[in-house]
Amino acid sequence: MHNRRNFLGGAGAITGAVAAASVARAAMAALPEPVVQTSPDTMAPLVPASGRPYNPVVTLNGWTLPWRMRDGVKEFHLVAEPVVREMAPGFKANLWGYNGQSPGPTIEVVEGDRVRIFVTNRLPEHTSVHWHGQRLPNGMDGVTGLTQPAIQPGKTFVYEFVARRPGTFMYHPHADEMTQMAMGMMGFWVTHPRAAHPLIAPVDRDFVFLLNAYDVEPGSATPRTMTMLDFNLWSWNSRIFPGIDSLNVRLGDRVRIRMGNLTMTNHPIHLHGHEFQVTGTDGGPTPKATRLYEVTTDIAVGQMRQIEFVADEPGDWAFHCHKSHHTMNAMGHDVPTLIGVDHKDMVRQIADLVPDYMVMGERGMADMAEMQMPIPDNTVPMMGGEGPFGSVEMGGMFSVLKVRKDQKPGDYANPGWYRHPPGTVAYELGSVPPEPPRQHGAGPAAMPARHPPATDIEVQIRKPGGGHAHH
Repeated sequence: MHNRRNFLGGAGAITGAVAAASVARAAMAALPEPVVQTSPDTMAPLVPASGRPYNPVVTLNGWTLPWRMRDGVKEFHLVAEPVVREMAPGFKANLWGYNGQSPGPTIEVVEGDRVRIFVTNRLPEHTSVHWHGQRLPNGMDGVTGLTQPAIQPGKTFVYEFVARRPGTFMYHPHADEMTQMAMGMMGFWVTHPRAAHPLIAPVDRDFVFLLNAYDVEPGSATPRTMTMLDFNLWSWNSRIFPGIDSLNVRLGDRVRIRMGNLTMTNHPIHLHGHEFQVTGTDGGPTPKATRLYEVTTDIAVGQMRQIEFVADEPGDWAFHCHKSHHTMNAMGHDVPTLIGVDHKDMVRQIADLVPDYMVMGERGMADMAEMQMPIPDNTVPMMGGEGPFGSVEMGGMFSVLKVRKDQKPGDYANPGWYRHPPGTVAYELGSVPPEPPRQHGAGPAAMPARHPPATDIEVQIRKPGGGHAHH
C-alpha cells in the first residue's frame, strides 16, 4: 500500500533530538510525517510537483520518496525500522529497511538543491545514515562515533547539506554495518543535473536498483547476519527472480540503468541483444573518451555503474549477473555432484522409507526446475521462472528487458511475451544429421616426451672421509 499522508505542521510533531547545531533553525519548526510504501511492485516515476524540474527515475520494484519544500529547502523523512519484504511471490523475509521497505525509497534531488533529511530510528539498536559518494560537510557524513553520535532508538536526527554534484549515489548505515546492511538497510540517491550537461545526455527511460544479498535458510524468514561469503539469495532491490519486474521500454528509446552494489562480492552484469556504454561511476559522469561499447560490466563492492544504450532490437532480452550461482535461489551449499551416477537401485530402497524422495542431479541440475518437489513453507524454488517456451532455469539476479515498438512513451506496464516474427525462433531439426567427417588418427606430438634410459645408471655417493657407496 502506498500511503502519501499529509505533512504535519507545528512543533509538537518533533519526536526526537536534532543532530548538529549548524542545522538551520527552520528544521526545528516541524517534522514531515513519513510516507510509507509496502507494495513490492515497481511504482511509476514521481514527477516533481515543486522545486527544479528533472526527468524522474524508475526504481525497479521500488519507489521515490516524496518531499516538501520549506523555505527553499527540500525536506525528506526517513524512518529506519523492521520491515517485511516480499522477495518473490510466496516468500517473505523479515528485514530492516526504511519507510516500510527494504531497500528504502529512492531520494531524487537536483544539483544545487539544499536538502534536509529527518531520520527517525525505530530499530532495536542505534543507527546512522552515511550518504555514500556525496560531497558534504564532515559532520553530515554519518559515521557513528567519528562524525556524529549514534541515533539511539526512538530519536530523530537531521542531516542537511547541498547536493553539490550530479550523479548516482547510495545511502546506508555506518553503525553495526555487519548486522544492519545484512538485514537490508540501504537505499538509492540520484542527483539530477541542474542544466544541460556535456557528459549527461537526456534519456527516455532511467532505471535504478541496488544489488544486495541475504542468507535465509529455506523455510525461515530472517537473514543470518554472521555470513561472510556463502549467501544463498542474490537479489536486485531485495527481490529474486521470478519476483523481479521486467524493464519495459519502447523501441528506439535511449535507456539508462543505474546499479549500486552493496553485496560482499563483485557482479558482472550482462545484457543480451544490445551493446551499452558505462557513462557514469561513483565519481560522476565518465569522460566520453573512456566509453567503450560492452555487453557486460563488472560492479565491485561499494561501487555504482551507470550504463546507457539505445533499445533498437525488439524482443525479450535477458539481463542478469553472469556469475551462474547468482542466478539461482536458495539451496544448500553441500549438495554433492551426482552427474553420471546411476543410483536407481538406491532410490528404490530409499523410497520404501521416504516416499517423497527424488533423485537430485543425476543428469545435471536442470531437472530441478521441472520437478514439483515439496519445499518448505515461505521458500521459492531454486529455479522457478516460467517463460513462453517452458521453464526459464534462472533465479536470483535475473530479469528481462522488454523492447516493444508499440510501447507508448512513459508507459512502464508489462507488455507480455514477445511475439516473434515467423522464421525467427530456433527450431528442432526434423531428421538426424549425418555424422560429420572426423580425423581419427592422432598426429605426432610437437615435442615428444623424453623416455627414461632402458638401462640402470650406477650412482656413486662420496661420503666424508673418502669412503664410497655404490647404488
